[in-house]
Amino acid sequence: MDRRTMLRIAAIGAASVALPARAAALPAVRVFKSPTCGCCTGWVAHLREQGFTVAVEDVGNAAARARLGISEKLGSCHTAEVAGYAIEGHVPAADVKRLLASRPRARGLAVPGMPIGSPGMESGGRRDAYEVLLVRIDGSTSVFASYPAATARKST
Repeated sequence: MDRRTMLRIAAIGAASVALPARAAALPAVRVFKSPTCGCCTGWVAHLREQGFTVAVEDVGNAAARARLGISEKLGSCHTAEVAGYAIEGHVPAADVKRLLASRPRARGLAVPGMPIGSPGMESGGRRDAYEVLLVRIDGSTSVFASYPAATARKST
């Protein structure tokens, strides 16, 4: 076997070991939702597209929201749990990743209601302005991320 072949074999072996480790870098997400909610299913698909492994429990989310200490005024149609944090509503995966990277002392993130254009609530390029809130341990909130309103432009 020549040197070039040995290097190729080594590179393939290294890549096969690195891929599973990279996929395992994101913790699993557990989602509590209604069995009939289509936008919740869309949000789960968004998380999966961004590399998360997601387990879904079609049992509603009121009990999970209460258990995780998220106020009903911050409520949405689904509640998730990841690495000890609550994720309430249509929080973009990029914000979940940022939360996990920064590990603040907090209960989690929330997008109250169901804003049009948030992940799972897509509507032809339209997006209402919305904020992702960091929910502190005491239940107070601060803005973690802001998303401005946007409309799809018609092509001419």
